[in-house]
Amino acid sequence: MPSLIDIRRRIRSVKNTQQITKAMKMVSAAKLRRAQDRVIAARPYNAMLRRMLSNLAAAVQGLESVAGNPLLAHREPRNIQLILITSDRGLAGSFNSNLIKAAQRFIEEHPGANISMETVGRKGRDFFRKRAHVSGEITGLKTPQFSDASALAAKLVERYEKEEIDAVYLIYNEFKSVIAQKLTISQVLPVELPSGEQPAGYIFEEPPEVLLSMLLPQFIEGEMFRAMLESTAAEHAARMTAMDAATSNASEVIDKLTLYMNRVRQASITKEIIEIVSGAAALE
Repeated sequence: MPSLIDIRRRIRSVKNTQQITKAMKMVSAAKLRRAQDRVIAARPYNAMLRRMLSNLAAAVQGLESVAGNPLLAHREPRNIQLILITSDRGLAGSFNSNLIKAAQRFIEEHPGANISMETVGRKGRDFFRKRAHVSGEITGLKTPQFSDASALAAKLVERYEKEEIDAVYLIYNEFKSVIAQKLTISQVLPVELPSGEQPAGYIFEEPPEVLLSMLLPQFIEGEMFRAMLESTAAEHAARMTAMDAATSNASEVIDKLTLYMNRVRQASITKEIIEIVSGAAALE
């Protein structure tokens, strides 16, 4: 049976841990609010880009010049570039493990393809560093900037145009709410034009095919930036939920240890009383 000193030491240790988890929850809640605002502000831009691409797709339907656009070219996916967006830090529940498992399943589902990975975040980089071919990494993104997404998108576009890669896939957590994140696997390249049933009646200053070639790289940049923002917001939400659960579990552990300490103390007092009574009885 542990001594009272050991039990008190354990209770003090759990209380210290509880203070840490409570502070981390409050920090994540503050960061989540800012990250959520950035996500909500970025979504209309991507929605408008998709709408413009849909209108352009209807306007350029059937043109041979559009079929020759390198970003629309479909090839047999022998060389696949996988973009995995994880976090730099842990203590976020199953946020990173679900992403890593999804990347592993993706690799298993494409056994004949040569898959190279571009990791965003230390957790994904550390896991796949010795398990897959990591062609590039981005770490230390506390607040994603558009310049980071633009540089990554430019690298992917250049490699795709040179036919070094045949397809680009993106794996990240999409922010839905504080308690829900959606694991998303989306194809970035080749770009799938939204279906446009009929032209919107716009008068284009430039030829539609020229506008389309200008918008496609911007669309890829926007998708990368939105994925980074969604992942950041989902990370803070997952960490806030995990730290809240850890704080509640710490309270339960403290209650159980306190109850156990009282029982041990009561047993010790009872034992001492019995020893005193037995000693007094022996002297009579």
